[in-house]
Amino acid sequence: MKYKCIIFDCDGVLVDSEKISIGTMVTMANSIGVPLNEENAADLFLGKSLKFCFEYIQSLSDKKLPDTFEEEFRKKSFAAFKSDLKPIAGVHELINQLKVLFCVASNGPADKIRLNLTTAKLIDKFEGNIFSAYDINSFKPDPGLYLYAAKTMGFEVQDCVVIEDSAVGVQAALAGGFAVYGFVPHGNQAHLQGLGIPLFDSMEKLIQLLQ
Repeated sequence: MKYKCIIFDCDGVLVDSEKISIGTMVTMANSIGVPLNEENAADLFLGKSLKFCFEYIQSLSDKKLPDTFEEEFRKKSFAAFKSDLKPIAGVHELINQLKVLFCVASNGPADKIRLNLTTAKLIDKFEGNIFSAYDINSFKPDPGLYLYAAKTMGFEVQDCVVIEDSAVGVQAALAGGFAVYGFVPHGNQAHLQGLGIPLFDSMEKLIQLLQ
């Protein structure tokens, strides 16, 4: 393998959580009169910080978001994660084949990352190597999170590869000088086309790329 460290994004790469998160957000936006649907919201919000998502919803509303909006979103989405979340197909097999160090770096808060990895039965693989943008107050597309993860893991940028599924995540990795592979399940390539990175649609193909 040509890399010494693999840095995984979490949502949409390790766990199939994006549909749950975006579905919860759309339902809550609709409940306060903001007309969003899941397809448009996925295009708008994939990989973005929660702050960006809430500010966008606020921009479409003629009244202030409820003070409890974020708290309710966390509560509802976390409950859905616990009951409905699944690992990305093939990710356990991929992890079990890796002979190099790896970690996860996500825009989400650490408790969400840990919950999702625990539900997907991946937490034992990443324990001690979990990096949250909230911990350093640096959110993708800023490259700070990936640079911090690489440094903490003990590697130079050129020794690492980032695995991403969102345009903002890819932009963050590229801005930091990392090699990046883009995950496009179900052939959904539009949001990553034009970024000049290798794309793959299954974990089996990622194994081939990494080798």
